[in-house]
Amino acid sequence: MSKPAAASPPPAGWGVWTWPNLVTAVRLLGIPLFCYLLLATQYYWQAAVVLAVGGGTDWVDGQLARHLNQVSKLGRLLDPFVDRLYILSSLLVLTFIGLLPWLFTLAVLLREAVMVSLVVVLRWHGFAPPQVHFLGKCATTVVFMSFPVLVLAGLVAEAAAWAKPLGWALAWWGLGLYWLAAAVYLRQAAGLIRSGRPEASVPA
Repeated sequence: MSKPAAASPPPAGWGVWTWPNLVTAVRLLGIPLFCYLLLATQYYWQAAVVLAVGGGTDWVDGQLARHLNQVSKLGRLLDPFVDRLYILSSLLVLTFIGLLPWLFTLAVLLREAVMVSLVVVLRWHGFAPPQVHFLGKCATTVVFMSFPVLVLAGLVAEAAAWAKPLGWALAWWGLGLYWLAAAVYLRQAAGLIRSGRPEASVPA
């Protein structure tokens, strides 16, 4: 009976040239394409599709990295950066054209500021940034998926009847989960800081 082939070692150094990083780079290109379609054309359906696909496939590069054993330093930095960039660019563009109220935008930006401050405080005390919590991942997904639906609700007349209630339900429900997840991260971080024992990461 033949032995199973050994898994290939992960990329050395930053591991730039990997399939997961290629997927992440393609997702990154979707951001200016979405902005162009939304702001410079009337291809609103297409803009919504680009946004939904680009943000909704954030799990693909991570799954590829694990299954192909291509987890890399660059991927660990680039993947969350692209996810945050999708959220922030969509948020600001939709607010700029009047599809999102400033109250909603400020609530999301304030939550992002809280999380950045949390990472800084943890680093100051010798702890790694928190791992992505399942609740946080769900909240981000719900908030993000409200954006393409709100594009259809505000700019495509034939879709407004179903897109408007669905989009706002996703948006406000996701915002609530977003802040609930932040409270979970804050509680975990406070426990670590009180313990005074730096660990590799905050438990998921």
